[in-house]
Amino acid sequence: MGLPRSSWYYKPQEVASDDLELMRRIDEQYTLTPFYGIRRMTVSLHQQGHRVNHKRVQRLMRLMGIEAIYPKPRLSRRDEQHKVFPYLLRDLKIERPNQVWASDITYIRLRRGFVYLVAIMDWFSRYVLSWEVSITLDVSFCLAALEWALRTATPDIFNTDQGSQFTSESFTQMLLAHDIEISMDGRGRALDNIFVERLWRTVKYEEVYLKDYDDLSDAIESLRSFFLFYNRERIHQSLGYRTPEAVYFEKRNRSQTFTKTAMVMIGSS
Repeated sequence: MGLPRSSWYYKPQEVASDDLELMRRIDEQYTLTPFYGIRRMTVSLHQQGHRVNHKRVQRLMRLMGIEAIYPKPRLSRRDEQHKVFPYLLRDLKIERPNQVWASDITYIRLRRGFVYLVAIMDWFSRYVLSWEVSITLDVSFCLAALEWALRTATPDIFNTDQGSQFTSESFTQMLLAHDIEISMDGRGRALDNIFVERLWRTVKYEEVYLKDYDDLSDAIESLRSFFLFYNRERIHQSLGYRTPEAVYFEKRNRSQTFTKTAMVMIGSS
């Protein structure tokens, strides 16, 4: 089915109701102002009428897997034993689909708990090639998303942050086995994976915050419908008011046609 094992054995997170309410407020504020650290987040909660100290806010933000890093959210810490690859996208002109893919993880709230969402996006077209949901930050759901994406095509470069899922040997080896160059964001750099960050804001404001998912299966079904809408129907001003799917497959098909024509000409000569 393409779902990680943990999803099939899902049980609601045992989190107190008042903590869940605070986490909802933190999630909304963080999406709006991802540069807020623990103390500014605490002040913001006070202004919203919540009596909470910074130690509790710190604990909940850690549980959610977020922290302010200029303003890049990090859902997982780097494993110091894992190899980190250099950032390859600086000053690189993105001209076609499958030149660069990017991936990241975000927190998704449920009515009585929360899960994590990973997505893989083509930078040129903003097309979401695959996504997966999991109750844990284990690397397995990231691998599942990568396997699904690679059924569509193979990128030249794959960019992520330095989270332990993406620096793990199992993840990097799958990329290297397909001759994909690996690029990783610099620490504390907010704009290295900017298109995925914009995707998360879109997912939160246009989907998650408009609904209240009952459970994991409800979240999966709703997100499936949203990503179909996002790829096939949601127009982007930056794409000339076209959809990600139209741009991805139009440019990709043109590139493939050019390559085949060039091969015929070389063969004829």
